[in-house]
This record gives sequence, C-alpha cells and structure tokens, in this order.
Amino acid sequence: MCRSGRSGNKEDPVQDKVREAIVEELQRQAKENPDLKVEVKDDALTVQGKVDLDALSFVVVGAVAGGP
Repeated sequence: MCRSGRSGNKEDPVQDKVREAIVEELQRQAKENPDLKVEVKDDALTVQGKVDLDALSFVVVGAVAGGP
C-alpha cells in the first residue's frame, strides 16, 4: 500500500502503480532482511541498508507492463 499523498492520482495511474510497487517491494525485502530499514512518510521514502536491485527492478517493470 502506498502511503504517499499522491496515492490514487487519477492523472497518472502508471506512476501510482510504480510508486506502490517500489514501496511494497522494499517493505517485503525489509521483512526478510532486518538490516534493511524502510520508512515512508508523506511523499518521502527513506531506505537504509542493502536493497536487492534485481528484485526491485522486476517489480517496477511489472508495474509498468501491467503485471501482477
């Protein structure tokens, strides 16, 4: 779930899907890796730690392509 103020942006639904996919993937990774800290506040995302870039790229491409 994207908690930014832009959630539900009717003007650019692709942007909303990408934002949501990024946040959800980073939160998923943080659950598996206690060294990864993810904080979403308003329109800001703070990430501390190592991110699996391949997994993040995969979900972004899926969001743009309309994947699950």
